[in-house]
Amino acid sequence: MQTRPLAPLAIAAALALGAAVSLGLARFSYALLLPPMRADLAWSYLTAGAMNTANAAGYLLGALLMPRALARWGARPLLIAGSVSAAALLAAHGLGRGDAVLYMLRLLTGVASAATFVSGGLLAARLTGAPAGLVLGIYYGGTGAGIIASALLVPPLVALPDGHGWRWAWVALGAVALFATAIAARATRGLTTTVASSARHAPFRWASLGFGLASYFLFGLGYIGYMTFVVTLLREQQMSHGVVTLFYGLLGVGVIASSFLWAGLLQRHRSGRPMAVLNAILAVATVLPVLSTHVLAVFASGVLFGGVFLSVVASTTALVRHNLAAAAWPAGIAAFTIVFAAGQIVGPSLVGWLADGAGGLRAGLAVSAGVLALGVVLAACQRALPLPEHHP
Repeated sequence: MQTRPLAPLAIAAALALGAAVSLGLARFSYALLLPPMRADLAWSYLTAGAMNTANAAGYLLGALLMPRALARWGARPLLIAGSVSAAALLAAHGLGRGDAVLYMLRLLTGVASAATFVSGGLLAARLTGAPAGLVLGIYYGGTGAGIIASALLVPPLVALPDGHGWRWAWVALGAVALFATAIAARATRGLTTTVASSARHAPFRWASLGFGLASYFLFGLGYIGYMTFVVTLLREQQMSHGVVTLFYGLLGVGVIASSFLWAGLLQRHRSGRPMAVLNAILAVATVLPVLSTHVLAVFASGVLFGGVFLSVVASTTALVRHNLAAAAWPAGIAAFTIVFAAGQIVGPSLVGWLADGAGGLRAGLAVSAGVLALGVVLAACQRALPLPEHHP
């Protein structure tokens, strides 16, 4: 008896598990694991930040390799292979001994995450039978689901009295990622998408969207400092495990809601105004836990940050689609991906280096907020381009 095909929204929800694995579990869970790892391994803040720099470098490498890989193997095989690899690498973090091994694991996890996230996004973008905005909203929202899962899973394990609970937490994250991969693989059977290497692409002049590109670089630099170190700051401020769990869970809920909250803003404006507005909110969210240790300020920071930061990513796609001919979209999106990855590579180490100084983590996050504020100014300078011929 032949099984009935799943509805498009159900397939989108299954694909969202790829986003949950690649970003929610593989990247953003690190913030929750950093405090116990730093205590157990005697890390400086610079070393702690450099671990996420290695992860961002791996993501950039994976993103650069994806066009050829997609043309050769197709999106679904890469989604499954990347997700399985990410699950295995997450579990291996718990077995790693020595900083060099952990650096390599963070790097390889970044490569696997790129394969999962990019291929999953491509499959979601090509789904038919449901509104495109809703499908992409569900897909991006999977990141929030991964963050919520991390918030529920990690704190009880890292609180184990032997001081090595973080190792079990990594293994548990790997197991959850593998389970999510199995669901996604089953739900997407028969789904195929390939990218022809011979597809006609038009060149893209970086200077035409230069202010937007510069702002996005600063976003990558500023947001990743917050996502790497905010939990460590809260723990230093003597926040309980329960408060930290609720904070990170609220951040994840904000991520799920964000794709729907800002869709209208991204659709209405062809200039850099959406990016400026979103970066301004992020700057406020980043500086709140620096200015106040009150629990309401902390929760407001998490909700605001979660409800905005992935929409900045979406705003760059909207900027490209609104202003460039369709044939130039791949080159435009690739340019934004490169500058974003560069910012992510610099950000964690920079904030860690600042935090090792007299000002501590508060100084590092204050600089992150300042960087995001500068990104507001640059984004506001980005004007809409003349409409290209044959613009859809």
